[in-house]
Amino acid sequence: MAVAHTSEIKLTVGLDENRVPEELNWTAQDGGVENEEAKAMMLSVWDSKNRESLKIDLWTKDMPVDEMKIFFHQTLVTMADTFMKATQDEKMTATMKDFCDYFAEKLELK
Repeated sequence: MAVAHTSEIKLTVGLDENRVPEELNWTAQDGGVENEEAKAMMLSVWDSKNRESLKIDLWTKDMPVDEMKIFFHQTLVTMADTFMKATQDEKMTATMKDFCDYFAEKLELK
């Protein structure tokens, strides 16, 4: 099947003199997002040839630690939901969700 459409997601990182992120912005025109500010991001891609995940984790130096904890919790919950959609493995999804609850409890997010 031929590619009928392409979509671009753009990330822009503003760095200080020490190459530490000061600004993060992203654009996804197909999603209606145009140069929106972010304080943190995690991107994972699968390298099928080498059978490994590659990642970029960035956050601005003014990202508050309490918000980073919430960001991680919400990311873990989203990963559990995505795992379910991708695998239909209800048992492991439930285990992941239990961990998310434990994580939130230990960080006093709930």
